[in-house]
Amino acid sequence: MIMAQRGVPPRVVTAERAAADAGFAQGCSREAGRLLGMAAAAKPHGVIAESGTGSGVGTAWLHSGLGAGARLVTVERDEELARGAAGVFADDDRVRVLTGDWRLLEQHAPFDVFFCDGGGKRDDPGGVIELLAPGGILILDDFTPSPHWPPRFEGEVDQLRLAYLTHPTLQATEVLTAPDASAIIATRRF
Repeated sequence: MIMAQRGVPPRVVTAERAAADAGFAQGCSREAGRLLGMAAAAKPHGVIAESGTGSGVGTAWLHSGLGAGARLVTVERDEELARGAAGVFADDDRVRVLTGDWRLLEQHAPFDVFFCDGGGKRDDPGGVIELLAPGGILILDDFTPSPHWPPRFEGEVDQLRLAYLTHPTLQATEVLTAPDASAIIATRRF
């Protein structure tokens, strides 16, 4: 039996160990993870999605807030990682791990919460936004905080971040998840 570490759900600990065993170092941070759990909890009967499952750490954080009437679908293009992540959730039929391109999520949309951590985030922001239900919450992490407007990264305007923060169908903001990391949280307007 896996024991929860202080404030960390047991399934997150399991997924973190699976990531370490797989040599996958790109998992969701605990700070961003707490945000994911909160977002999922805000939609107790919602359809929750994730692009970029990896080893399932972000999925486990989403799962930590998953309501009894909710369901969670996540997609990972790496077959081995997807198989490992599916094992973490094998005992919960509310969770489905898909293997393939992020666009597989389209058949499960619209989403009440969408953690876009993989495909779509950079190459198709408009397509990502289209998968959100009205009032749906979009979370994008792995940004470097910027005190400037428009936001900058490595001395240049961060066009990706700007696209989400100023998209006309989103109400969006950027929040610090750690001193050196930020996330965009957005809601699709009705």
